[in-house]
Amino acid sequence: MTHIDAGAELDPVHPVAPPTGRATGLSAAEVAERVARGEVNDVPIRSSRSTTEIVRANVFTRFNAIIGVLWVIMLFVAPIQDSLFGFVIIANTGIGIIQELRAKKTLDGLAVIGEAKPTVRRDGVAAEISTSEIVLGDLVELGPGDKIVVDGEAVETDSLEVDESLLTGEADPVIKKPGDRMMSGSFVVAGGGAFTATKVGREAYAAQLAEEASRFTLVHSELRSGISTILKYVTWLMIPTSIGLIISQLVVKDDNFKESIAYTVGGIVPMIPEGLVLLTSVAFAIGVIRLGRQQCLVQELPAIEGLARVDTVCLDKTGTLTEGGMDVTELRPLNGTDETYVRRVLGALGESDPRPNASLQAIIDAYPDSEEWRCTESLPFSSARKYSGASFSEGDGNSSTWLLGAPDVLLPDGDPSLAEIEDLNQQGLRVLLLARAAGELDDPDVAAGARATALVVLEQRLRPDAADTLRYFEEQDVSAKVISGDNAVSVSAVAGKLGLPGAQNTVDARRLPTEQGEMAEALDANSVFGRVTPQQKRDMVGALQSRGHTVAMTGDGVNDVLALKDADIGVSMGSGSEATRAVAQIVLLNNSFATLPSVVAEGRRVIGNITRVATLFLVKTVYSVVIALLVVCSQVEYLFLPRHLTLLSTLTIGVPAFFLALAPNKERAKPHFVRRVMRYAIPGGVVAGVATFCTYLLARHHYAGAGAREAETSAATLALFLIAMWVLAIIARPYTWWRIGLIGTMGLGFLLVLTVPWLQDFFQLKLVGTTMPWAAVAIAAVASLVIEVIFRWVGRRFPA
Repeated sequence: MTHIDAGAELDPVHPVAPPTGRATGLSAAEVAERVARGEVNDVPIRSSRSTTEIVRANVFTRFNAIIGVLWVIMLFVAPIQDSLFGFVIIANTGIGIIQELRAKKTLDGLAVIGEAKPTVRRDGVAAEISTSEIVLGDLVELGPGDKIVVDGEAVETDSLEVDESLLTGEADPVIKKPGDRMMSGSFVVAGGGAFTATKVGREAYAAQLAEEASRFTLVHSELRSGISTILKYVTWLMIPTSIGLIISQLVVKDDNFKESIAYTVGGIVPMIPEGLVLLTSVAFAIGVIRLGRQQCLVQELPAIEGLARVDTVCLDKTGTLTEGGMDVTELRPLNGTDETYVRRVLGALGESDPRPNASLQAIIDAYPDSEEWRCTESLPFSSARKYSGASFSEGDGNSSTWLLGAPDVLLPDGDPSLAEIEDLNQQGLRVLLLARAAGELDDPDVAAGARATALVVLEQRLRPDAADTLRYFEEQDVSAKVISGDNAVSVSAVAGKLGLPGAQNTVDARRLPTEQGEMAEALDANSVFGRVTPQQKRDMVGALQSRGHTVAMTGDGVNDVLALKDADIGVSMGSGSEATRAVAQIVLLNNSFATLPSVVAEGRRVIGNITRVATLFLVKTVYSVVIALLVVCSQVEYLFLPRHLTLLSTLTIGVPAFFLALAPNKERAKPHFVRRVMRYAIPGGVVAGVATFCTYLLARHHYAGAGAREAETSAATLALFLIAMWVLAIIARPYTWWRIGLIGTMGLGFLLVLTVPWLQDFFQLKLVGTTMPWAAVAIAAVASLVIEVIFRWVGRRFPA
């Protein structure tokens, strides 16, 4: 039997032994026999990819294959310095594997902490075990909020109601009787009972779904799909350009064969934005590690990205803004009822529930049971009903039926007690009504005609960090909506104490319009909503999404599950029910609402920085394609050897991008990733490519004789480096001391190559004379100015 107060979240407390007369479950010998036969629930619920999958995903990529072939060719036809790009790829791949393995270790450790532990009865004793230890025929106990982890058949039911909506789409809870089928993936919303496991492991109905849903993944996000789209176009662009370059350098130009191959490879390699995929993986992996240190389990990796895009967060009051514990502060008998008798009723109600939640636990602590009364029938709490009930034999031959729940639901409009309750609610207190029912518990209208007996006044404990967290969301332009099943006035008072903007304008959800458009208007205009049913929570999330909002939903009780599932991002407390933890993408294992700003900040850092550095990589791809096309059209030797572009890529993209990708970034993530990146990359790359090629043509006319080729390449390299550095300087804004230092260090690195003799020889770079080098600087300055003007114009003309 179960009693839970109105609007409260479910906080299961597992029983240790069943009452006499119930099934005892399997014996230890029977369990051992089934384990030996392999009849164990051995579905590998993993939070991360296996080590093999991580290595395979980082090594066997399309671009690694292309670069690998080119690298092998270069090892045979050119000096080792022209093969440096291959060693860079090996280093990059190694970094990616190491970071993902670190993320895997973090995720796997957190998954063990957050794993659901069902209660299984064996040899007559109930104990929590790991889901993977359940065997065929085990007797699994159930209570409110428990997730059904394997398929089975109901054996014991006590007003057991199961929500199968996540499997069937049917929103109404299903009342279960002994013999009924129990489906894995569903969860208990009311009552209790036990069922026998009939299918375990991969045979269970939702086993494959559960395994797939909890797997560490880097896909199915706008960022990843955007990068994949870009890479697809780059691949198609590379093919004809590379063929033209090969023909141009090997057939048209009758030069040294090995040197022609080296220059051809030098033209193909920089077209590949190989580091972009690596940096994205590393940024996500480091995000997981950082959040893991704060006891935040990211069950679906794109959730980091999703929360960065959130502009509306829906908060459940109980367990999110308030702590789980409560205290009874006052008992007010009504209609002349004897207080001693009321205390006895409350004690009996508390004792009758094997899994009391926070509110009922407070009543149990305040009013111990006299042990004289016996419960004959119970009515479990329902979020739709907002009350629970029980019938008792009082020990003196009398029988009585009682209801405990929301006063404004149990009392008719205009009842004089409601004014008194309103005053208490305005103080932020939770008020429950104890009423004596006139009819039977199984009567659908049992609340009709119930006689008010007493008010139980409870004080909720505000989370000390809730006010700061709400303030953070306000500063970050994220709209907070408090959605609770509690009395609207009480919810408003709590929100007001925490400083939530608009807390004084509270809406009773029973008066909300049902039409989605009208509901969305009400949600946009108000911030606090009380007496919200589970289905309404789901409808409210949908209404907000219909207005283009990206919605995050927090919660810890079964009445939050449907909304958590439909929200763009579901956030569950670690102490929440198994059902909420199962459907949420993010689980706060430390139960701290204050962790949310860190999650939002981490998401914004990842998305903002990847968008930033993606521009760097794609500017390089575009100017490489432009230069290659100009070379093919003009029938001249290709400008650079691979060693030159390895140096440029390292100093202007590789090293700076790594630091920029991990830097703080509080800007809210914006949609249309591909468009936002390409609007800068295409014009920037075209200007850089054309300016560099012009410098090269000018150098070809300026230099003659021995060493002319090296001098021409050096001048073009100088021009391209200066232009690329200016693009880096634009991307690095706004400037901080370390960003300026980073740019300066990269410039100093290139200067060392130009001035240190052995580095000049190693990279085959030497500026000859003063006229052409200064001409290269002038061309680079003009090109940089043009890029600056274009970037600013694009920002105004095509805002993201």
